[in-house]
Amino acid sequence: MSFQRSYLDTSPTMSTPPPSPWRTRAEQIRRRPIRLRQAALILTAFGVLCTFILLSRQHPSNASTYDNWIVVEDRRSPLQPLPPNQPQQLPSLQNGHDHKPQHDSGRSPNLIDDHALAPEANIPKVHGTHVNAVAAAPEPIVFSLIMFSEDSANEGAILMKSILMYSSKPVEFHIICDEVAETYLGKRIRLVERPAHNILVRFYRLSLDDMRARIEREGGIMTDHSAGTRAGLMKLFIHEILPESVSRAIFVDTDAFFISDPALLWDRFDGFKPATAVAMPSHPDQSSEEWHNANRICSCIMLLDLARLRALRLMDSSAYRAAGAPALAPARFEAMFGAPGDGGKYQGVKLGDQGYWWAIVSQTPDIFEHLSYDWEMSSCLMDMYGTGLGDDVRDMKEEARSHVHTWDTPHVGQAVLPKLLHFNCLDAVSYYEWKGWTDPQNSLAQRWAPAVQYHVGFKWIWLNAHRPLGTLTVETEKVIFADELFAARHERKAVEPMELA
Repeated sequence: MSFQRSYLDTSPTMSTPPPSPWRTRAEQIRRRPIRLRQAALILTAFGVLCTFILLSRQHPSNASTYDNWIVVEDRRSPLQPLPPNQPQQLPSLQNGHDHKPQHDSGRSPNLIDDHALAPEANIPKVHGTHVNAVAAAPEPIVFSLIMFSEDSANEGAILMKSILMYSSKPVEFHIICDEVAETYLGKRIRLVERPAHNILVRFYRLSLDDMRARIEREGGIMTDHSAGTRAGLMKLFIHEILPESVSRAIFVDTDAFFISDPALLWDRFDGFKPATAVAMPSHPDQSSEEWHNANRICSCIMLLDLARLRALRLMDSSAYRAAGAPALAPARFEAMFGAPGDGGKYQGVKLGDQGYWWAIVSQTPDIFEHLSYDWEMSSCLMDMYGTGLGDDVRDMKEEARSHVHTWDTPHVGQAVLPKLLHFNCLDAVSYYEWKGWTDPQNSLAQRWAPAVQYHVGFKWIWLNAHRPLGTLTVETEKVIFADELFAARHERKAVEPMELA
């Protein structure tokens, strides 16, 4: 039945609302005589109600009629009748209170007692639904980065941001830096108030004098590379700067960023041979006599087994020489560069730390492994191997055919799958300020400019999860080089016999 709008609106000219149509209809029905069909309906309903009451008051003659149910959560078995003349021993509940069944007027006392005394069911364990123990915390991905000056920290912040964007595991950053870089990075990392995973940021602040002193204790190394003494040569001493509690680390140059999960790179450590101490990309197709062929590797990204490098005593020191403890590197340096010349320094070393790394790994191949080009998409000599964004349905074979600079390499005929981009050799203070990015005709810009723009512009606050799923810890560590610790221990050992005498 429908009603006109006048029944729903209040009239301004009426002091009381109009009578309800429902009330009028009900009054008409009330005045009608009772018909036969209505009487039959009432009698039927009354009969059903009486039947239900009678049945509900009946007690089951045998408790076994209830034996078909079982409560899985409470681990109760089907009810069993008690043997005759058996004493009842009431069990205690798990919380320590005695079980005292109470009579319930709505149920049979027999049923209550049977339920209390029912034996515990042996319920089989269902695989996939039981948690036996709390899962162990995942192993963190450990990075060691080097940043001196605000410009270096500017690029390094983008690298750190990309790591947190894609990481599926907790992350540790061990950053060798100066005060300026620490201040710059600390301000940004603290914007992550609700991290998705645990984050540890530990700064190892070094002064220029600290670094110069360690290089002087080594005795023979120097560099004329643009990376300089501060940022470059410290890559040879990461295993001495970080504490022994840090056994492995990934090093990446600051002019790079990830576009995939760094856990995939960390997983490469599990495939190391027992003797391996370092992995980095190698380019056997490259050669340069002027550089002693140091361009056959790239120290821009390295997997460092720090514990192994410490055991090998990679770099020399006056402390080691005084104790008669030889280091690995000096013999390799002399074999490639000759004996130190005027001033006691090796001559003709090119490409900074990479020249020294090449002297070490080329003459000690058992400690070295090749790292896939997937993790070294270099814009310098390799032109990113011709890779770029777009054409997302291209298969592996077609992708491999489009590559450049892979002939006579470990990846000949294979598709290189970019996971980390390295924008080196670009003529700018910071790679993202390179003028070529705005040139529509530039091949590198056509292929990778959108990726640069996205990762540079990604906001730190976007790294916050919906709730805190991890913690952020920021620390500053006092640096004591390993050769200094060695000298202190050696001195104590020399003094102890004298004290005992």
